Amino acid sequence: MTKDDERSIPAEHLTRVTWALRRAEWAVQARKEQRLRPLGIAAAQYTLLISVHTDPGLTGAELARRLNVTPQAVASQVARLEERGQLERRSHPRHRHVQELHLTDAGRDSLRDAEAVMMDIEQQIAEKLGAKKTAQLRALLDEVADVVREA
Repeated sequence: MTKDDERSIPAEHLTRVTWALRRAEWAVQARKEQRLRPLGIAAAQYTLLISVHTDPGLTGAELARRLNVTPQAVASQVARLEERGQLERRSHPRHRHVQELHLTDAGRDSLRDAEAVMMDIEQQIAEKLGAKKTAQLRALLDEVADVVREA
């Protein structure tokens, strides 16, 4: 790398909003992984379980689009959750070749346990920031998401 190449990346990149968002995301993700691990659930599996709980009957392809991951990544997690009896595939009522995803009773139980962990993490953040800053942060993050979607 030449000196000109080094100067093409401004030193201010570490103060950008996008970098702060990424650092916060890494910290939250690491805490989720650490706290969910004793339950035998990966953060990606929690995300999948909560998505299927929120919108039962999603297909793997729909889930992949929503989560912005590859269909292969969803298929891999679905297979793991199916093996553990937490998720099941059901034939679509009108389209035989389409498989819908649904939580099982075991999946709902696992999700309840994971939700307790998530609520604890949320509470830690809220206690540290206080109610006003927590509400402001949520509103600002919603605005960021809206701005980026509109761009």
